[in-house]
Amino acid sequence: MSPGTNTATATSTWRLGDRTVNRVGFGAMRLTGTGPFDLGVPRDRDQSIGLLRRAIELGVNHVDTAAFYFSATRSANELISRALAPYPDDLVITTKVWPARDPSGAWWWATPAQLRGQVEENLRQLGRDHLDVVNLRVPPSRRTGSIGEHFGALAELRDAGLIRHLGLSNVTSEQLAEARAIAPVVCVQNPYGIGASSEDQALLRLCGELGLAFVPFFTIAGSGREAGPAAGDREEVCAVARAHGVSVAQVRLAWTLQQGPHVLAIPGTGDPDHLAQNVAAGALRLSEDEMARLTSLRPAEA
Repeated sequence: MSPGTNTATATSTWRLGDRTVNRVGFGAMRLTGTGPFDLGVPRDRDQSIGLLRRAIELGVNHVDTAAFYFSATRSANELISRALAPYPDDLVITTKVWPARDPSGAWWWATPAQLRGQVEENLRQLGRDHLDVVNLRVPPSRRTGSIGEHFGALAELRDAGLIRHLGLSNVTSEQLAEARAIAPVVCVQNPYGIGASSEDQALLRLCGELGLAFVPFFTIAGSGREAGPAAGDREEVCAVARAHGVSVAQVRLAWTLQQGPHVLAIPGTGDPDHLAQNVAAGALRLSEDEMARLTSLRPAEA
């Protein structure tokens, strides 16, 4: 990868509704500390603000956040507002609702009637009069149930002008079909990376067929989820990284982006060096043989 290609604009673009974004974006979950929520050590406020501004300089125009991304001393939404407002015209900010945390940090899940309050909380924190994209984040306990009542409530807020576009997070193909029968869906945000299950792979392909953006999370962290990557990586992934002179995280991002032109990455970090590496991964091209070898890894091995 040459220095001139190490920006988010080195990749192609995809559309989120009527907005066009570069395929390498930024996830805000780790802005508040070295671990998400109240985990780890709080980030330096000025460094987090500088990191966000640097992301924009590198061509990032898709930022994923949530009102529940906060610690005792930091709020991701408020950091975004402080760093980026007045917002660039091409910037798309995506947030998510249904889960929430009270001031003590305890989790709770909203009723359909409470979703308006969550949307208004995001509007207030971000300093906006509408939200670009709001994802309905489905709780694990509802992965096999109906989401129609909650999604219908968001559709009403879209009709009222508080939301421009709707998306889904942590859903099944059946729930995607249910939601699309209620209102247009522009993206699906699900966990995905090397070692993805056949069900996850099928949903990614379905989104491509429907022309929807597929926005994977935990692409780098894998099974470590919020806690971050596991201590060791499969030797096959490390070998590909050595061959290209890049990090394992960059290989994982590149592999995921090469799953289809509709795949958008939202890696999160609070480290400026990692930000530059994540953005540069958009220009990394793995060979057909490397892609096949990594795709063949089973979840436990990945």
